[in-house]
Amino acid sequence: MARGLDHIVHAVRDLDGAAALYRDLGFTVGARNRHPWGTHNYIVQFPGFFIELLTLAEPDKLSGDVFSENFGAYNRDFAARHEGLSMLVLESTDSAGDVAAFESAGIAASPSTRFDREGRRPDGTPVHVAFSLAFARDPAASETRFFTCQQHYPENFWNPAFQSHANGATGIGDVVMVASEPARHRDFLLAFTGAEAADTDGDGFRIALPRGAIEVLTPNAYTVRYDLSPPDTSTGPRLAAMRFTGSWPRRRRLVGALGAGLIFAPGH
Repeated sequence: MARGLDHIVHAVRDLDGAAALYRDLGFTVGARNRHPWGTHNYIVQFPGFFIELLTLAEPDKLSGDVFSENFGAYNRDFAARHEGLSMLVLESTDSAGDVAAFESAGIAASPSTRFDREGRRPDGTPVHVAFSLAFARDPAASETRFFTCQQHYPENFWNPAFQSHANGATGIGDVVMVASEPARHRDFLLAFTGAEAADTDGDGFRIALPRGAIEVLTPNAYTVRYDLSPPDTSTGPRLAAMRFTGSWPRRRRLVGALGAGLIFAPGH
């Protein structure tokens, strides 16, 4: 069964500044959260999907655990090179099952690993949230990392009060990746998503998912389609943009924000 989009990590250097920018763009941004391995985040929620604005704020907390290596240190190094969309995350109902599927496909990068933290409701009330992650690896994509996320207390995480945005955005449409050779990443993305097929789309392809879709384009096709400058793909494919669903005129609106394209436009 195919896995829907769960969230995307937007790695930045100035976390409070990034949160302020997203607020200025009309998004509702949650409270600042902290992870045991030193990363801090702000969450921008939609039904079933969120953007994780992230920075490594306490590097002294990094250690040799799975989260420090695959998440904290990776995003530290990514943001040092270039701010932008660093990790693509799919939903999970069985993290251990994801690991087994990834091992069978030859793309597993970690065991299923759980962490817990304190969250906050809109009124400031603390709540317990917990997640199990299973990492996958595309050897040809050193500038992008992938994992699935199983929520153990989803009722404490998802909240309609955080999912209403003044700019009219109501959900995620496509996550857009740019690659010099899109076909090199098709088999990995099919195994990672569990989707049966990819639809060829000009110079790239698109994988429809239960929530949203992944679109992979060449740099030139990305510029032609979205009128945005592509990220540097000389060292591998990059997550470039998010296209939102929502209630706006059919006129396209494009925003470049801290290395990420934010696309407010009609769907396919």
